Amino acid sequence: LNVNMGNIYFHQEKYDRAIKMYTMGLDKISNTYNMTRIKVMQNIALAFVKLKQYNDAIALYEQILQIEPDLRTALNLILCYFKVGDRCNMKYTFQRLLKVDLHLDNEDRYLPQSASLPDDYRSSPALNEDRKYESILEVIKNDELWWYEKDKKAHAESVIRRVAKIIAPVVELNFNHGYIWCIEQTMNSRYLELQNDLKIDKALMHLRQRDFHKAIETLKSFENKGSKIACTAGVNLSFLYFLEGDFVQADRYADIALAADRYSPAALVNKGNILFKQAQLERARDCYLEALQDDPTCVEALYNLGLAAKQMNRLEESLDAISKIHAILPANAQIIYQIMDIYERIGSFEQSHDSFIQLQGLVPSDAFLLQYCGESFERIGDKSQAFSYYYDSFKHYPCNIDVIEWLAAYYIESQLYEKSITFFKQAVLMRPNEIKWQLMIASCYRKSGNFQKAFEVYKKIHNKFPDSIECLQFLVRLQSDTDLPEADMYMDKLDKAIKLREAKEQRLLSASRRQSPSLSLVGGLNESRENISGGSFRSIRRSSTPFRASRISKTPSNSSLRSLQDCLESERECELRTPQGLSRRSISPYTSIVNYSDALGPTLDRPRTRTKNRNSVVNEFADDVANDDRIPE
Repeated sequence: LNVNMGNIYFHQEKYDRAIKMYTMGLDKISNTYNMTRIKVMQNIALAFVKLKQYNDAIALYEQILQIEPDLRTALNLILCYFKVGDRCNMKYTFQRLLKVDLHLDNEDRYLPQSASLPDDYRSSPALNEDRKYESILEVIKNDELWWYEKDKKAHAESVIRRVAKIIAPVVELNFNHGYIWCIEQTMNSRYLELQNDLKIDKALMHLRQRDFHKAIETLKSFENKGSKIACTAGVNLSFLYFLEGDFVQADRYADIALAADRYSPAALVNKGNILFKQAQLERARDCYLEALQDDPTCVEALYNLGLAAKQMNRLEESLDAISKIHAILPANAQIIYQIMDIYERIGSFEQSHDSFIQLQGLVPSDAFLLQYCGESFERIGDKSQAFSYYYDSFKHYPCNIDVIEWLAAYYIESQLYEKSITFFKQAVLMRPNEIKWQLMIASCYRKSGNFQKAFEVYKKIHNKFPDSIECLQFLVRLQSDTDLPEADMYMDKLDKAIKLREAKEQRLLSASRRQSPSLSLVGGLNESRENISGGSFRSIRRSSTPFRASRISKTPSNSSLRSLQDCLESERECELRTPQGLSRRSISPYTSIVNYSDALGPTLDRPRTRTKNRNSVVNEFADDVANDDRIPE
């Protein structure tokens, strides 16, 4: 009764009362029931551990080890010594752990009796009588008792490896010396074959410490060992060289692992990965399928098989493989993304959207996933939802130039130029050497009516990019319309810049004629002008990030959002009129027909709320689209 009440208090996390009830129950148990007393003492010690009273727990565990040593008690005692930092007792208890009796009978009884007999007896007729014993061995070799003993020994080896991994970094100066000490102790115990596993663990520890040289050195020492350990070492070496990009060595050790164990799923997956990188997709697929024949639950083989089939455009096969992994790992974001991407390629947009909703619940703060969601809503014409997702993407990752471009274009379409300036400034911080973002900031100020601020921004742009003809054109226009004396200075600079551009065009035209005599004059001029001006603005999409799909093409229409690229291209046809009030100097003939492109395009008309006087004078500065037939006589 007291022990049961102690168990109830223990599950209620009332450890003080549990210890009290366990102690009362222990006092009522006679020494005849030794195993029952040991179990109650283990419960008391565990309650002390929960209360972080490690010294009291150590005393009880020591007492249990003296009465009846077992793996669980030795493991818990080592953990308590680890918490208090007692290195000497950790070493001593590890040695006691290796001496724990597993109560297993003679394991040699499962070996053929003829293997332990002398050679003269093997050739004698009496050997025929022992064949009956060997037949019996074949029967009992796979019975329940044999499996029980095998599992018990495997559990003991697992405990020893776990303890070595815990105490190795602290019992000596570093984990390397600690592992060496643990290996020496196992070599002097009944777990002699465990030393190779500990060496493998040491190599993996070197990998975690990013000490690749020592890891490779340790693993290479197993090349000439037994088949099992050689396969394990070969798999790790192949994987290590694969990560380093040395596919020749990775292929070599993958072959060594397969030679040691032809049916090792890990070795087959490594071999398939190397073939995948070498673009031998069919052979890689065969390796993954062979690995799945040996282990149908090998997640790595299933996932890589899906990727290989997807690369080979076998979408149904890829979907089947990825779906099997999804049944094993239902909450893995990478797997759900692959399913979403495959459905989209097949054309099943409803299933793709369902996978997307599930993926968004797993990674709600992934910036590129939010961008993809915005693109999806933009595709169906829901710009308000698209704006919401694009803005959330910007908040989580404000360095995506594609998102910045979209948000700025959205505010320009809404004629909220002041808000678009915020995003253009972010683009300037990211790409300070690209003039287009700074020109867009100045154009936003000009569109919003803040001409003084626009003039200051243009002057800063001119100081940084003195050869920019577009910037000089706007400066000339602003200065001439306000009749400031600096107009002559900027006009001179504009003339020089135009002459310099024409000289460059002429040189490019001459060079192109020499390279291609059939190149027409018009084509050469158009190409050279495009190269000088930088061409049209192209959005740069990032395809190496997670949660990215193919870019959704945007077809501009009267009701759809116009991108910055469309704004730039449409405004290349606008002409700059000869500024009025420049009678102080002569103007070159070509100055009056110089084309310019407003970075934001013409100002869109807002809905009118009152009637307008038709005879009122039109403000020419507010109208960027200026044709020759509209110039006043």
